[in-house]
Amino acid sequence: MTPRMADGASDATLAEDHGSSRAVTWRRHQGPRALATAIVWISVIYFSIPLLWLLLAATKTNQDLFSTFGLGFGTSNELVRNIVNTLTFSGGIYIRWLANSFGYAAAGTLGATALATLAGYGLAKYQFPGKGVVNTVVIGAIMVPTTALAIPTYVLFAKVGLVNTPLAVILPSMVSPFAVFLMREYTRAAIDQALVEVARMDGAGEFRIFLQVSLPLLAPGVATVALFSFVATFNNYFLPLLMLNNNDLLPVTVGLARWFALGGSNAVGAFSVSFFPMVMAGSVISTVPLVLAFLYLQRYWQSGLATGAVKA
Repeated sequence: MTPRMADGASDATLAEDHGSSRAVTWRRHQGPRALATAIVWISVIYFSIPLLWLLLAATKTNQDLFSTFGLGFGTSNELVRNIVNTLTFSGGIYIRWLANSFGYAAAGTLGATALATLAGYGLAKYQFPGKGVVNTVVIGAIMVPTTALAIPTYVLFAKVGLVNTPLAVILPSMVSPFAVFLMREYTRAAIDQALVEVARMDGAGEFRIFLQVSLPLLAPGVATVALFSFVATFNNYFLPLLMLNNNDLLPVTVGLARWFALGGSNAVGAFSVSFFPMVMAGSVISTVPLVLAFLYLQRYWQSGLATGAVKA
């Protein structure tokens, strides 16, 4: 009886120790997990509040914008009226501005993505004289603020007669040192050099290797660069403000800024509509292309993550 009791007590002690160790391990993992969850929710709230304020502001009258709580509703819902005024004011100039922004962003994104993908692939997979210098220049160019290059770019474009033309916005948007750096690093991680060598042994040319072998593997990186380029060009304000004077060529960012300036000037009494509600409604409408671009391109990120998991 005594040995059996001793064995039973020993088993109970081991089970108790095992249970306590599991509890300690659970608490050890729950602490960082709870902290990470709290940080995520704080970030979500932080970034959602301005968007919520914008959505609510688009439903208010000019008076309610200044007399009611920012995160509350106004005395009436004027969203439809504000959208109609935005789209029809001055012969529908807002639609023209929105089309300009989309055109500039689409052209700039295509050019920036193509150049960054080719340049990043070349820097990652080829050896050539001066490669180290090119890499250094690319990294150094990332550190230069784009606003510091605005005046030299304006002077250069003025010399060749491109000021006040769409190319004055599109061409600078095609050059992105960060995109080149991103694609170079992604190419190094995503494409094994042995895969390229096997394709060469099979007789494939370099351009065919890039298109049929490498490019499908680079899809998540290309999608990332495309989204960054599209958002940056679509939201660009300073460069179009500097380069464009023709009201019909303005993007939506500069156009809405001019409406906002008119709303705070004495000239607002000369118009039958209030500019501040139109600015809010126009800002809401202008976010739609960015949301659609993100929803369309996120599938490439998901496929890239899945591919990486399978390879691992």
